[in-house]
Amino acid sequence: MTVGRHRMTTAKASGLRAMAGRLSWGLGDQAVSSLTNFVVGIYVARELGVTAFGIFSLAWVTYGVMLNVSRGLATDPLMVRFSGVDTGVWRAAVARSSATALAVGAAAGLVSVLFGIVVGGRIGPAFIALGVILPVLLLQDSWRFAFFAAGQGQKSFLNDALWGVAMIPAMVLADLHGSVVAFLLAWGGAAAVAAAFGYAQTGLRPSLGGVRSWLHDQRDLGPRYLVENVSNSGGSQIRMYGLGAIAGVAAVGTVRGGELLLGPFLAVLMGLAYVAVPEAARVVRRNVRRLTTFCLALGGSQALGALLWGGALLLVLNDHLGEWVLGDVWHTARALIIPATLSVFNASFIGGAASGLRALGAAKRSMRCQLIASTLYVVGGLSGAAIAGAVGSGWGVACATFAGAFVWWSQLHVAVREHVPVPEETRTP
Repeated sequence: MTVGRHRMTTAKASGLRAMAGRLSWGLGDQAVSSLTNFVVGIYVARELGVTAFGIFSLAWVTYGVMLNVSRGLATDPLMVRFSGVDTGVWRAAVARSSATALAVGAAAGLVSVLFGIVVGGRIGPAFIALGVILPVLLLQDSWRFAFFAAGQGQKSFLNDALWGVAMIPAMVLADLHGSVVAFLLAWGGAAAVAAAFGYAQTGLRPSLGGVRSWLHDQRDLGPRYLVENVSNSGGSQIRMYGLGAIAGVAAVGTVRGGELLLGPFLAVLMGLAYVAVPEAARVVRRNVRRLTTFCLALGGSQALGALLWGGALLLVLNDHLGEWVLGDVWHTARALIIPATLSVFNASFIGGAASGLRALGAAKRSMRCQLIASTLYVVGGLSGAAIAGAVGSGWGVACATFAGAFVWWSQLHVAVREHVPVPEETRTP
């Protein structure tokens, strides 16, 4: 009996160490990704000024929508159904999911180019450049999540690190031209290097002939995750477009500048939920009753980090440092530190609950939550913008994410309860 207990304790400790190792690589990868996005955003904001940075931000949030389309159709089903499977099964799935991401990028890129041609003016060229780089951006992202599904976060870390390194000379060259288009092409060019490296890491070539079969096989999850993801990023896009229409493009740059100050945690928040899904799925297989605790610890740790980061910004950043970081954008963005911090705090708990619902495969519930939360986000952001411009929009979003967190956790509670088998003695005859 003692030997058996010792073996069980040892196995449990080994499992916890393995989980900690996988999550550590996930956090490391998100740290690299967030740092890269943060530095790029800061660099572009300083070089372009508030109005041109607003145009860059419109392209950025549009990329976020396309990224979530790709994840909904390609990598989210991969993470849910092919995490921790045999290598052969994983390779076949990755070949089809990466091809799906590439196809989404090509289709979205074509639409973006056509949109840019029609719109013209100062905004049009930015969307043409975005259309050119979308396929490699989405392919690179698909490699990352393929590695996380396989429990090989170190490979994703290396891929993102290479992207960051390649960004340095690319941004220097873009600065010589000094335009939004140049910075977008530099960003995409560095992503192309990382995407090619992903091909070398996996030894897999995207199977374009498998796109249709992948979409068919994942038809019970993909469309729901697509709606969920697009409502998330689409809400951000609608808020930005609406803010620009209500308060001007400069207000978009102001809001984006405020987000950049929270950049490391925003990027971790966006990515860690996906990294955590395979771990949450493993928790479900072992003991679903522990899922709520896992999700609470996940969200709570991120929320604490967001508060510490926001507090540090308030204590450390003065006008001199703020201008050094954001340039002219700082003077308007500094008022958004508190509402942006509260938004990330609330969204951290949303991310924890979302990971749990994904792991349970409760696509209907997670889609319902996201639609409600996104509606709250848009209403809060635009109502605030109508009242007090960029700052009002920031406070409106903070209130919306607070309400959204309650929606997500209530649905997770119900989903866990439904997933747990009812004991024999409590069943009604």
